[in-house]
Amino acid sequence: MTNVIVARSVDEALATLSEAPDITILAGGTDLMVEINRGLRQLNSVIALAQVPELHRWSIGEDRLMIGAGVTYTTMLNTKLAQAAPALAQAARTVGSPPIRNAGTLGGNLGTASPAGDTLPVLAALNASIVLDGPSGERCLSLEEFMVGVKRTCLAPGELIKAVEMDHLSGGQEYLKIGPRNAMVISMAGVALAVDRKAKQVRCALGAVAANIPRASEAEAWVGERINWDSGTGVDSVLAQEFGQRMAAESSPIDDHRSTAAYRRHAVGVLAARALQRVFSEGTNGYV
Repeated sequence: MTNVIVARSVDEALATLSEAPDITILAGGTDLMVEINRGLRQLNSVIALAQVPELHRWSIGEDRLMIGAGVTYTTMLNTKLAQAAPALAQAARTVGSPPIRNAGTLGGNLGTASPAGDTLPVLAALNASIVLDGPSGERCLSLEEFMVGVKRTCLAPGELIKAVEMDHLSGGQEYLKIGPRNAMVISMAGVALAVDRKAKQVRCALGAVAANIPRASEAEAWVGERINWDSGTGVDSVLAQEFGQRMAAESSPIDDHRSTAAYRRHAVGVLAARALQRVFSEGTNGYV
């Protein structure tokens, strides 16, 4: 029989983890339960975090956003967070069904550390810092530092994901992905774009086409030099297509049971071109 401990505070959770650092941490359970139902995981003890109020808090500052690890996809969709981070809301909308979005959390998506995790490209594009808490206190890591491989993180024994802090940008944002059907599907390729007007930069991140969540730095620099930042113009179909090709060139997909590498690379080009035109189109959430 599995022993389940329900934490009521971060301190209580950390105290439990200090005594049993190998205990399984349960947030929404949307990924963990799939593994259990398939017989891929067996649990001896679990600490559930759904009743920890600190993990459900979020705030919107002038320059940065803070989202607790327990904030659900539904909250990202149905609050002012959706206006402050529209690409994050777009990513949340693509996750599963309403019951899954009601249970699944930002911290859970990070903890699973799958390259196909829908929120992760958005976090990369928004320069997110992952706030961890544990026996040695808090530490903040970039997504690149936190996610060290496919479904592998740098979480130390006794640590948990406490929150995520990210840039609050005024420019347009987009998250687009492709899968074998229109809903309730794992991403085969994903693209996140975020416009930083102050820095005159288009930030680009890729999902499900590498072992991590890469920023397409060369494509970012190339397109940033070709936009009229005073008016927000200069993005036509020719520029968008070239940008898409450059984004695709910075991906490193593989062949697997869900897609071929060639199709993933082609999809990145199409999605990136489409996203760029959307973020700079008048009448959308882009540069207007």
